[in-house]
Amino acid sequence: MSPSPDIETLQGEVRGFRERLIELREILLANVIMCGEVPSPAFHEQALINFLRDRFTESSLQNISTDEAQNVTGILPGTEGKRNILVSAHVDKIWDKSIDHSVTVAEDRLTGPGVADNSLGVATVASLPLILNRLGIELKSNLILLGSTRSMGRGDLGGLRFFVENTKAPIHTAVCVEGIQLGRLSYSSLGMIRLEIRLFTPERMDWADADTTGAIVELHGVIDRILRIRTPQQPETSIILGSIIAGNAFNTPPTQATLRLEVRSLQPGMVAEILQQIEEIVAEVNAENRARAEIRVIARRRPGGIAFNHPLVRAARSIMGALDIKAKVAPSTGELSALADKGIPCLTLGVTKGEKKHEIDETVFVEPIFKGIAQIIGVIQAIDGGLCDE
Repeated sequence: MSPSPDIETLQGEVRGFRERLIELREILLANVIMCGEVPSPAFHEQALINFLRDRFTESSLQNISTDEAQNVTGILPGTEGKRNILVSAHVDKIWDKSIDHSVTVAEDRLTGPGVADNSLGVATVASLPLILNRLGIELKSNLILLGSTRSMGRGDLGGLRFFVENTKAPIHTAVCVEGIQLGRLSYSSLGMIRLEIRLFTPERMDWADADTTGAIVELHGVIDRILRIRTPQQPETSIILGSIIAGNAFNTPPTQATLRLEVRSLQPGMVAEILQQIEEIVAEVNAENRARAEIRVIARRRPGGIAFNHPLVRAARSIMGALDIKAKVAPSTGELSALADKGIPCLTLGVTKGEKKHEIDETVFVEPIFKGIAQIIGVIQAIDGGLCDE
């Protein structure tokens, strides 16, 4: 099947993909289950990288390789090979190896830690060569499939950043695949910074000591000052207090406490401005000599990406509309950021509907998967056919 000459023809084609993809149900779900049951915390993704590499080998991809960041890539050559389309999924999960990674299979859903973020995304990338073959689609462009490492938490997109910095193949356009949610359409990156503030207080031996407040109370004062920082509503800016870790007992004031927070904004420079104010709060705590505070940057993102009226976004919206997928536009703090930093037009798309993300019983629903993959195939065809060029 040659690339569609116009968006209307492509819309008609993708409507027929869903039923044909259902024929691959068992293979697709088997790949999701196998990806889901392999532990893959950031910096320890080797087992899942090996699985993906094996799938690339079975699909007879070319130039299969693992780089210094342990990313794995494989290339499906195009008939012309003049351009390179990147399709990427991060292989790391938030769950430690000690967690039971069993996937529970029901008729309409799969449940297990990391099955939505991002076992389904990885399984989709692993299955793409087979899917394209079964649909009879032959691309003009080279399709580079990537399983990227060190994306989440302290990984800070390390795998994908290494790939884009070191690849010798120029990337024309990219698609990042996430397990959920179907309808997600991200084409721009938020400015973002993730911080840890650790606070230490002296140990008090006398429970009746009037100064026995402990680290929790001191940290509360830090939080109160952070919440007083003014954030503009337009462009949207927010400070998200993610977690507090402190204490082990009812009757012992803790001497340490940790606050994890994220600052995000669409306004260039705003994240840096808020960070400076938070650093001043920490400096003030240290100057008061009641406690000692430390601040650590865990991850950073810069605002960037393409516009709503970019041909890539328009084509994606048209394909989603043809499949009755309601597009939900939202900026990303994920892998799209590393690509946008290099000026690569890119989208992040979700494969299916799901729930309980980052909970032990994380769930993806089976029926929407086929529509979600049809959407991804349609976007790849639109890129390959030149429908997304400015």
